[in-house]
Amino acid sequence: MADRILDASGLRCPMPLLKTKLELNGMNAGQELEVIATDSGSARDIPAWLGMSSHTLVSQSEHHGEFRFVIKCGG
Repeated sequence: MADRILDASGLRCPMPLLKTKLELNGMNAGQELEVIATDSGSARDIPAWLGMSSHTLVSQSEHHGEFRFVIKCGG
């Protein structure tokens, strides 16, 4: 179970990514954030950004146009 959940459903690119960044900035290392988004660009943007950050993508899934990401906050 994630420590926090960010529901970015209905938001268009780049807002899901920006809100994810802001939420992670307020979290401690090791905590997990679950992000829910409906913008298909999130499936590309969030993992790409995480690859350049200290955070870790734990899981990613898509079901009926809803994208879910579980992210471990880095140091």
